[in-house]
Order: sequence, then structure tokens, then C-alpha cells
Amino acid sequence: MAVDEDLAGRIRAVLAGAGSVREVRMFGGLCFLLNGNMVAGTSKRGLLVRVGKDRYSGALARPGAKPMEMGGRVMEGYIFVDPAPQEDRVLRDWLELAVDFAETLPAKLSKSGSGRGKRKPR
Repeated sequence: MAVDEDLAGRIRAVLAGAGSVREVRMFGGLCFLLNGNMVAGTSKRGLLVRVGKDRYSGALARPGAKPMEMGGRVMEGYIFVDPAPQEDRVLRDWLELAVDFAETLPAKLSKSGSGRGKRKPR
């Protein structure tokens, strides 16, 4: 799993103080979740941001933005930015867009806190 560690560190710095941020390996890289909802990720393919369907077409018009595809299917609401932004201001702009969307979603419990797989007392 190829992760751009420099970009991951820059994402951590921007998301510091945003709330309950958790890191999870998925989509072939490292993703950052805010209150259980994906915000962004990094992999060898670049920066992945979740902007939501309402802001998708506007986000695609930005420099370097490409639709995210998985298994030949476009994942509407998710954008790859390639190459990953080198300027901190540009990275912050992308992450603010993603955080704004994530904050509209209800918080999700982590799998370990969801109660799945736990036995009920007898």
C-alpha cells in the first residue's frame, strides 16, 4: 500500500483541531475520517477528497481534479487531485471543502464502538 507520507503529514496538520479525526487504510492508501466520515486520503495516485454530490461538478473544474474511479465506476462526490497540491494554501482549500461536507453528515460510530460482534449478557 503506497502512501505519500509527506502529504499524509500535511493533511494531519491541516485537520488538527477539526474534531475527532481517525486514520484508516483504505482505497489503496491512507484515509482520514472526521467523526467517522471520510474527508480525504492519500495514495500513490494523489490526494483524494470527499466533496459530496452537490459540490462535485464545481470541484471537478479545479486544476488537477479528476473523478475518482473504482472498478471502472465513477464515484460521484469523490475527487482525485493529481498531482497532490504542493502549496499548503491549495491543500487547505481542498480539505476545507471536504471538512465542510463531512460536517453535514451524522457522526458514525467506529466498528469497535458499534456493538457489532459483542455478546449480550445472559
